[in-house]
Amino acid sequence: MTNLYVDLSVLQTVPSSNINRDDTGAPKTALYGGVTRARVSSQSWKKAVRDVFKQDHVSAGKRTKQAANLLATELKNLDATLDDETVQAKVAEVFKLAGIKVDKKKDNETGALLLVSRGQIAKLAQYAIDNEELDKKEIKKVLKGDQSLDLALFGRMVADNPELNVDASAQVAHAISTHEVVPEYDYFTALDDEQPEDNAGAAMLGTIDFNSATLYRYANVNLNELAHNLNVTDAIKGTADFIKDFLLSMPTGKQNTFANKTLPSYVMVTIRQDTPVNLVSAFENPVVSHSGYVAPSVTRLEGEYQRTQAYVDEPVANFVLGKADSQIGTTVAKLSDLLDQVTAKLSEVMQDEDTND
Repeated sequence: MTNLYVDLSVLQTVPSSNINRDDTGAPKTALYGGVTRARVSSQSWKKAVRDVFKQDHVSAGKRTKQAANLLATELKNLDATLDDETVQAKVAEVFKLAGIKVDKKKDNETGALLLVSRGQIAKLAQYAIDNEELDKKEIKKVLKGDQSLDLALFGRMVADNPELNVDASAQVAHAISTHEVVPEYDYFTALDDEQPEDNAGAAMLGTIDFNSATLYRYANVNLNELAHNLNVTDAIKGTADFIKDFLLSMPTGKQNTFANKTLPSYVMVTIRQDTPVNLVSAFENPVVSHSGYVAPSVTRLEGEYQRTQAYVDEPVANFVLGKADSQIGTTVAKLSDLLDQVTAKLSEVMQDEDTND
């Protein structure tokens, strides 16, 4: 089967904010091109995407140490006559055969976070009720099937039993600013509403670190791997769901303090058959501007796309949202148009693959 990748390049400007903090409470940064850049970790943005999946009723699993207790709850929901001792015995046997250790001293917690879909928990419970003797291979089959979209996209690593690992079909880069940033901080005070009039002092004071930036965000999806984890139809729909929620999500660090929820200024979606391409090299030489960073960043990004064409095959399709006069690919006016056209093109390519097979 021919490779099929979807590249997603996004420019998004964020005002004063601290959406992803380091261990000191300051916004994360990276040194790139010899200067300090604002940075938002891939893990942080993937968590934001998973949260929006849940809001949009997209299939999303649970990443938790409480998987054994989720199974216990599901067993009781399926058969209310089961007593606690029987439930705990079945749960213990399922996880033992799955090769996942649980700590009875810590309320049956797993040693590490485990991403499981609701369908997997439901099928495990049904299997445990329907069968007196449980089979290791069947349990593994359940835990590898019925994957939620976030599990199929971002994968799963199970240190206790690598056989349950799921290869990720999506890669998400750390977002970095297209330009140098200078860290800033806000000195704040708070007054006690009930303090005496002759007391002019603050009841609380402190500082909050922040920066503002135009971010370059990048992600890609391997359609064949996603189809392997799900199926072709769900992979195509899941890719559209991921694009939408990747664009509309934002990590919530200090959101109430800065109200920094913005939307992308520019989006490029490229469908390729040879290799994914991160266009961050467009900004290795930091953008310098005194009249905003978005416009020169768009010019740099499109220029880098043109430069990389000397190294890669002609893409299957390229769609641009946010620049009506773009000379690369097909321009679209709305996000809904972008999603429709990407879905149509992916369906066409995947159908051609089936026909050729």
